Amino acid sequence: MASKAEFLKSVPYFSPMSPAELEQIGSLFFEKRCQRDEIILLEEELAEALYIVVSGVVKIFKTSADGKEQILAIIRPGESFNEVPMFDGGLNPASAQAMGQVLLYGLGKDELDYVLKNYPQLASRVIKVMAGRMRHLVLLVEDLSFRQVIGRVARILLENAGDGAGPSPQLTQRDMAAMAGTVREVVSRSLKTLEEEGAIKMDRHRIIILDKKILQKIVGPFFETKVTDRG
Repeated sequence: MASKAEFLKSVPYFSPMSPAELEQIGSLFFEKRCQRDEIILLEEELAEALYIVVSGVVKIFKTSADGKEQILAIIRPGESFNEVPMFDGGLNPASAQAMGQVLLYGLGKDELDYVLKNYPQLASRVIKVMAGRMRHLVLLVEDLSFRQVIGRVARILLENAGDGAGPSPQLTQRDMAAMAGTVREVVSRSLKTLEEEGAIKMDRHRIIILDKKILQKIVGPFFETKVTDRG
């Protein structure tokens, strides 16, 4: 397994930094291991740390008063979450849950303040990453407001298909419904339609993408640009 310094080099916040700087910053992080379905943090609770996913996959979600779940993002290795309350001093804006075995690096508030004070060049990286998050949330609002469910499902499939270079989350139809802002039965019908059109193949609990071009056509011409803009 790579050292903390080697791993941090792959994280957008720290990629421009020297090996010596990464060694010093890496010493400030603590490790946290989580089991599948373990809650990492809860919305509206006091924020304890900024987290970076080292291995595994984490989902970020909101829960309504009646228990309905809306997944906001899927966080993969090299990506971070829970920055907002660490910067503004507020409570956790959303909950986070492990989707399998997960290893995290965490950075507490005092340690984060130290890093930003002693490495001011990181500020521009923080702005870029946060801007990417804002673009992602705007895309999510656009999806939920204007795109039909089958288009949302097609986008979810494309975004989470993976390229074989890293872990891809094993999304259930319930997960996909929580991402698409609908119910499982509607997702099931959408998947059946996509299968009939030759875009995917349903193999028990697995979804195999047969033709990405069909999915991309359903999602729209700006899919690739918007995904890239997430940073």
